[in-house]
Amino acid sequence: MTRALPPARVAGPYAIGLVCLGNICRSPMADVVLAARVVEAGLDDRVTVASCGTGDWHVGQPMDRRAAATLTSAGYDPSRHRAQQLDASWFPRFDVLLAMDAANLADVTSLTGERGRVLLFRSFDPLEPGGEVPDPYYGGDSGFEEVLAMVQRTSESILAALREELARP
Repeated sequence: MTRALPPARVAGPYAIGLVCLGNICRSPMADVVLAARVVEAGLDDRVTVASCGTGDWHVGQPMDRRAAATLTSAGYDPSRHRAQQLDASWFPRFDVLLAMDAANLADVTSLTGERGRVLLFRSFDPLEPGGEVPDPYYGGDSGFEEVLAMVQRTSESILAALREELARP
């Protein structure tokens, strides 16, 4: 059984926001992969995906070069990403915000005040439900490969949950 997504707030595309610390590694990798899966499934007219960070250090910058290289090597296009910062305007625009780790989850929950629409990204991971996506920023290239593997399998489960949500009357 797939974990359920919260119901859509309003009619229109289901909106998923992905959140990490600086929006240059984990959440943009998840954004690129999940958005690609949504397009491949033919759901891009019914689902939107975006990412942001809780901090402002990298706003406007492209993705970390190692994250981008890892995605490119796997056949994804990371070139359009520019870092954004989470602010209060994100919450009413998104049906769910998926945080990469417990600290991000706590930051987002404190900003929004609502728990039901803020979940850990890996709540949907079929191998380790509820685990954290480790921050590869201060490590080597293998950390980015590890994050990509987590993001790919978790995105498949999120896609299954999206199909269930979109099938609801």
